[in-house]
Amino acid sequence: MRFLKTSSLYSLNKSTFINLRWIAYIGQLVTILFVQFILNYSFNYIFCVFIISLGVLTNIYLKIKVKENLLKNTLSTVFLIFDILQLGVLFFLTGGITNPFIFLIIVPAVFSSQYLNLKSSIILVSLIILILSILTFFYIDLPHSGEIHFHVPEYYLYAIPLSIIIGLLFLVYFGIKFGEKNRIRQKAFDKIQELMAKENELISLGAQAAAAAHSLGTPLSTILLTAKEIQKEFGDNVKIKKDIDLLVSQSNRCAEILKKLSINPKIDDGFLESQLNLHDYLNEVVRSYEEISSKKFILNTENYKNSIKTFKSPEIIYGLRNFIGNANKFSKNLIEIYLNSNKKYTEIIIKDDGPGFPKDLIEKDRLGEPYIRSASQINIKKYGLGLGTFIGKTLLEKNYANIIFKNSKITGGAEVIIKWENKDLANI
Repeated sequence: MRFLKTSSLYSLNKSTFINLRWIAYIGQLVTILFVQFILNYSFNYIFCVFIISLGVLTNIYLKIKVKENLLKNTLSTVFLIFDILQLGVLFFLTGGITNPFIFLIIVPAVFSSQYLNLKSSIILVSLIILILSILTFFYIDLPHSGEIHFHVPEYYLYAIPLSIIIGLLFLVYFGIKFGEKNRIRQKAFDKIQELMAKENELISLGAQAAAAAHSLGTPLSTILLTAKEIQKEFGDNVKIKKDIDLLVSQSNRCAEILKKLSINPKIDDGFLESQLNLHDYLNEVVRSYEEISSKKFILNTENYKNSIKTFKSPEIIYGLRNFIGNANKFSKNLIEIYLNSNKKYTEIIIKDDGPGFPKDLIEKDRLGEPYIRSASQINIKKYGLGLGTFIGKTLLEKNYANIIFKNSKITGGAEVIIKWENKDLANI
């Protein structure tokens, strides 16, 4: 099974990235206004505020328009490039390399070295070195009162960007190394989880097989004994001889199979390595719930024309099982599942006729986060802490899915939309 391929996906957590950018913009704005109005140092602060406002707008866009909880490597790199350019412009307006906060320009690259791939880190480091080189020779003087004249040798000014570049390369190198080790450890942890889950499944199947072999042994022995007695008595009858021989041989074969199961139940199952499409996944999960639930499941695949198949993924199965299980848990009687596709996208829509998601969690955009509590007292015992939803969402997002939570405008029940780009689905 291909379990680990998407576990190495380079990405940033959107909420963490947004919060860090808010801190940076607030710090920049406070500093600019403090120098202008408290220290009374004159400089082009209006243009500085405009540059900071552009950054604020990009953060609002990231918050509202980008729905993924995990930002992919390319998108993360674009936003970090913007952050570096924005800082570069601010430093150009406020003293260049003589600005005491100039070291902050290396933060985006150090940040990327932990979470993004090597190519992104190289791009960001190269951009920072270029900007530092420009700011060494071209900048507007640092705001001051006009009474202080601070002069240093040129080699001192050249040493500032050089020291920052050395620090940048040092920190990014270790960031890449530690980030790589963390990803390796995470891969190992995922593999351990996979092996443990598979082992537990086999142990459970083994216990069931042994119990089945023990329980079926007696009636099978009776069937085999009766068949042999019939064979002795009517073995010369040409009309039924073949049928009796077949009955005896198949009974012996059943006895051998049960014997193997009771001794070594860990028989290879080719289905575990078979290729499946999303229709197969949904059929498997829905069928398992239909066996234990009295509620009605409707699986609509009329608009599904996608032939993309992937190796059976425990991550996708767990994620789908989680959301369909939640629909079964909260619904009154009906669970509707739609599988749709076109040339570019494939999506799964899971609806139920239950009470829907808590409004306060939807309004705060907290669905999919762990350890959350709704203020609503309705179904409070069923809601839990959101760990199951968080795990299911994370596993599907690791497999390139985009998850949207909302309440149905028609029934008021919960609605979960799981969407893939076909090109990403083909890479699972």
